[in-house]
Amino acid sequence: MTKEEKNIIRKKLVRQLIDENCLWSYDTSKITDLPDELLVEKVLVYLDLKEIKDLFNILSYRKIKSIWKERLVPQGEYYYMLNRFFAWYYFGAKKPDAYLKNLETRHFKKLWKD
Repeated sequence: MTKEEKNIIRKKLVRQLIDENCLWSYDTSKITDLPDELLVEKVLVYLDLKEIKDLFNILSYRKIKSIWKERLVPQGEYYYMLNRFFAWYYFGAKKPDAYLKNLETRHFKKLWKD
């Protein structure tokens, strides 16, 4: 996929997030693009499987997984069912419950050390 095609998909995802009011706390009239971290978080939380597939077409698997682990997994119970699905479907966890527990524990241990 060319860089231009990726930019088109990225802009489409940003537009969809704006249209569905997923960026309600931002001045959407001034948004032309979003940082990868915010784009991944919002697409995973608010959009559907087709858009998530588009996300995987424009960003690397490694980057998406890293952002998911940093921004969504630590929210624990709030996104538990969603994270459980992502762990199983996108990130290949054989035991998603144990995997999530392990990631959450690691995250909080890291915070405790810092």
